[in-house]
Amino acid sequence: MVGTKTPAPHVSKFSTQEADNHDRWFRAEIQAAINDPHPSIPHDQIRTKMHTRIAELKLDTKR
Repeated sequence: MVGTKTPAPHVSKFSTQEADNHDRWFRAEIQAAINDPHPSIPHDQIRTKMHTRIAELKLDTKR
């Protein structure tokens, strides 16, 4: 693992294992996203869609 070092004596083996498990899971999620064959959606397109959706929800709560 990149950037690992020996934990301080007060850090339990459980927390180290938990961190290692999370790191493996996180890296697998990132790799799966990179490997996903579906086309990426540009950030600006998602932002516009979300702003529209939020505005619609605000209107619904005023009724």
